[in-house]
Amino acid sequence: MAGFTGSCFLCFKMKVSRIASLLSKRTEVRRHTVCRTFTSGSTTRQQKLSSPRGSICRYSTESSINGCTALLYRNHGDPSQVVQLESMELPSVGAKSVLVKLLAAPINPSDINMIQGTYAILPDLPAVGGNEGVAQILEVGSQVKALRPGDWVIPRDAGLGTWRTAAVLAEDDVISLPNDIPLFSAATLGVNPCTAFRMLSDFEELKPGDTVIQNAANSGVGQAVIQIAAARGIQTINVVRDRPDLTQLIDRLKAMGASHVIKEETLRRHEMKELFKTCPRPKLALNGVGGKSATELLRHLQVGGSMVTYGGMAKQPVTVPVSALIFKNVKVKGFWVTQWKRTHSQDEGALRGMLDELCSLIRQGKLTAPACSEVGLQDFRKALDTAMQPFTSAKQVLVV
Repeated sequence: MAGFTGSCFLCFKMKVSRIASLLSKRTEVRRHTVCRTFTSGSTTRQQKLSSPRGSICRYSTESSINGCTALLYRNHGDPSQVVQLESMELPSVGAKSVLVKLLAAPINPSDINMIQGTYAILPDLPAVGGNEGVAQILEVGSQVKALRPGDWVIPRDAGLGTWRTAAVLAEDDVISLPNDIPLFSAATLGVNPCTAFRMLSDFEELKPGDTVIQNAANSGVGQAVIQIAAARGIQTINVVRDRPDLTQLIDRLKAMGASHVIKEETLRRHEMKELFKTCPRPKLALNGVGGKSATELLRHLQVGGSMVTYGGMAKQPVTVPVSALIFKNVKVKGFWVTQWKRTHSQDEGALRGMLDELCSLIRQGKLTAPACSEVGLQDFRKALDTAMQPFTSAKQVLVV
């Protein structure tokens, strides 16, 4: 009897072992060998990222990368003081998540405001800095359908924390981009070009020959507005602050497609009447400054036109002249691309269609990234200080 019991136990143990082996084999999937390619100056660098097992890997609770280096802040305050370079453990790759390697992430004004604690949305602390950037997928979970290793992705929403070397993210937190566009164009696509695209599309029915006026014309949004408008045959009047290199700036903006570039002071001078002899009064004004600059934009709108505020660099309120409301019936509105993305989060086609159109302009050479300075993650303090200086000519981009 004892021998019979021992034989049954051995048989049961062999069956369990066989079942475990079959389950393990079913989790194995094909994995692509991934190449990271990007251009810096005139040099193209390529780094191959492949599994030690060759072309086969498995969906698992254990990732090939278990940790990352990130720029964290544990308190709000001066970015140069509160941001620290630290090591972090990464969670396992779940069924509906992806492991990504960050390639490049810019430093935007909203990133600075978030660290300072003055932005409209604030992540729980401690938090990783950065709301924008491009990453490459290394591994995908077993239930991920729309993404695969090698794809480039950008965040769908703010607060993802892009200033790091790697991350495990939910599939729904990112959206894919074609990897045949320049690295910096991809890294800076999700905020400023999207803001410009929506403001030019959603507030006034603009046709070729119409005019748009904007302040902060040298900002990331401003440069995108110039290029997208030019591609649509729309004229732009671009207002910039006076500065030592004004002539070079005017030439650079006109090379992008700017119709007219003027100083802030010109808005209040007789020269504007002469300008409007060459182009119609604007249907749309885009305000990224606030204060007196916004008021002057309003004065030059045509009857029934719209002013859309998307920023407030002057940190001064927008004052609307009574005459503009009564006699010109102008519309005063605001726009925040983060809210637009959240409102349309269930409409996959809206975001995808916008990104596809922007990428098409990039391929055609009609939309380029702003001037960028490539900075290593370890040099983040210098990059943060530079990003906070006035008249900064190049966007600071952290490259991993």
